[in-house]
Amino acid sequence: MTETADQKSSRRDFLQGSGSKIFPVTALAGAIHARAYAQQNNTIQVALVGCGGRGTGAAVDALSVRNGPIKLVAMADVFQDRLDTSIESLRGLVREPAPSNPDAPALKAEQVDVPKERQFAGFDGYKHAIDCLRPGDVAIFATPPAFRWVHFQYAIEKGVNVFMEKPISVDGPSARKMFQLGELSEAKNLKVGVGLMCRHCVARKALLEHIQDGRIGEIVSLRAYRMHGPVGFFSSPPKPPDVSELLYQVRRFHSFIWASGGAFNDFYIHNIDECCWMKGGWPIKAEAGGGRFRVDNSVDQNFDNYCVQYTFADGATLQLWGRCIDGCYEEFASYAHGRSGSAVISTSAHTPARCRIYRGQDVTRAEDEVWSFPQPEPNPYRLEWDNLIDAIRKDRPYNEVKRGNEASLVTTMGRYAAHTGQVVTYEQMLNHPVDLAPGVDRLTMDSPAPLRADAEGRYPVPEPGVKTDREY
Repeated sequence: MTETADQKSSRRDFLQGSGSKIFPVTALAGAIHARAYAQQNNTIQVALVGCGGRGTGAAVDALSVRNGPIKLVAMADVFQDRLDTSIESLRGLVREPAPSNPDAPALKAEQVDVPKERQFAGFDGYKHAIDCLRPGDVAIFATPPAFRWVHFQYAIEKGVNVFMEKPISVDGPSARKMFQLGELSEAKNLKVGVGLMCRHCVARKALLEHIQDGRIGEIVSLRAYRMHGPVGFFSSPPKPPDVSELLYQVRRFHSFIWASGGAFNDFYIHNIDECCWMKGGWPIKAEAGGGRFRVDNSVDQNFDNYCVQYTFADGATLQLWGRCIDGCYEEFASYAHGRSGSAVISTSAHTPARCRIYRGQDVTRAEDEVWSFPQPEPNPYRLEWDNLIDAIRKDRPYNEVKRGNEASLVTTMGRYAAHTGQVVTYEQMLNHPVDLAPGVDRLTMDSPAPLRADAEGRYPVPEPGVKTDREY
């Protein structure tokens, strides 16, 4: 994968490519900063854009913050049924008095204030939902990642703080847009959280302090595993004849690379991010393999197994193993290996992390354990919201876009290396010209899909070594 002269532009030089309407940072000289604090009645209002399970969960975490008052006032989704299910679920969590367990979801009736006139279905619903907010309120973005920059751009224009789920970009053009939008949001004093909640985990923070103090020596390698059966919309049967191609792909976004970065970006970003956090930097290149063993009728674009080697500037490596195949050995964890010891970054799934340090390299030898974080651990999904709302109320700097986009880009780099069979560098991925979702900001319910099926209803899949300058 070689760079052309045109590909060597930096993200600051990228202004209005691919039909976007992004303003250059210099145009903000003298711009009025957004009001990042709560309004006179001290209640922060929230709008939820993307009402699937992930968005509904984010809304629950938002409404459960310790530093309220806070309430949900508007909701939007492309699909009316998802919006209906989400509002029903949220109203079902209204419990007074609250349960004794502090981690049990419990909302007050006045926190779910979303009448019919503030429920919006369709691709333009995000605008209507954000328009219900005041400057300084918060919009939650939990739609497929392809739409992230579109929604974020509008929130910036309206002076609204943002919490956005990961990943926040899926290709070079969207990464460049997000870097610039992040700078714009900082210039307007907006507070922005990105849903890489592991960064808010107190156990991982304690482990990082031990690593930085030299407890395991210089890190020379890291390992990350997410190997389990198919989850989410990893695979998809052929599209029913009565559903539009666009709506089918948006609803089953994990199956389609343009919409989500595929299963790779959505599933593996947390393990990649937490490992890079412990290492203290981002890898400069990736080489990878993977493939499809399936013989079912799924029309998705995902490989069902991946193995990526990321290399850092000092030669240290991160090995990532991903697999979505039933009946195989399963593991969901991350590890760091230093010159004088090793560490468990996460044990199983994302929380609790159960971080530990060992005197040798074998993390299965209980007798070699020299430190572990005490249990139980605070819930990082709640902590990231406590931290965001605290920053809004105290009007202190808080913006995770740059770091969240770097994690998204590094994840994309690994996916691209696997799908093309090429060694891919960070700069090559950042400056890659292929926009997987051109015109995503102009989609309507009647638009054609960015990806079209063949005559048999199947979609193109990556062919490493055959298609080397793009994934499909």
